[in-house]
Formats: sequence, structure tokens, C-alpha cells
Amino acid sequence: MIDLHIRPYQASDQAAVVTLWERCDLLRPWNDPKRDIAIKTGHSPELLWVGIWQGQLVATVMVGFEGHRGWINYLAVEPAVQRQGLGRRMMREAEDRLRALGCPKINLQVRTTNQGVVAFYEAIGFRADDVVSLGKRLS
Repeated sequence: MIDLHIRPYQASDQAAVVTLWERCDLLRPWNDPKRDIAIKTGHSPELLWVGIWQGQLVATVMVGFEGHRGWINYLAVEPAVQRQGLGRRMMREAEDRLRALGCPKINLQVRTTNQGVVAFYEAIGFRADDVVSLGKRLS
């Protein structure tokens, strides 16, 4: 098992984080990753973490909590080291932090075309909710 060091995001991580998100196919033209990072670090920087292995940034998770539900965004693991438990470690960290904040439930969204990621979340205890996910872009 890989010895992963999880720590809070630092400004010097930005380029590596954006590259990782690109490699993991998390980015879309309407999502500016640098803007997303800036918003997160301006609001609740303590809920954005990176995973470091052998001096390299290989994992991320961005967590949201507004007092009612927790949200998971930008869970990413370097493709070359996937399937070694790093995603589970990052999620365990996120769940532990959310529990400590009093969070009763975690929500997340996965693109319907990404069945491998759906299977990952199901394997760690997530289930599809009987809801419709709606969204509206404000910018």
C-alpha cells in the first residue's frame, strides 16, 4: 500500500492540482479550475486537501459543508497509481472531517457516463438517491 501523506492545499500546489484534474478528465470548458480553487480557498480553504506520495501530488479532494449536507468535489487520483487505495484514503479523510463538523450526510455527483467512478463510490458505501439533480449556471 502506498504511504500517502494528506495535507491542506497550498497555493504552490495549484499547477500540479490543475494538471491532475486534467489527467483525471474532471475539467469541463465551463469550469475554470483556477477559479474553482480561488473560490474554495477564499471560502473554506481547510476543506481542500492534497495527497502526496514520494514528493509528488497524486490526489485531491475538495469538500463542501454548509451545515446541512456535505459535498465531495474534485476527488482525483493520478491514473498511474489508481486502484491502490488512494481514493479510499482521500474519502476516509473527507468523511472523518465532515463527521467532526457534525455533517449527517454526504452528497456527490458523478457523470452518468463515468460508470467506473460510480462503481468506486458504491464500493465505499454510497448509493444512488431517489432525487433529480438540477443545476443552474450563474456565471
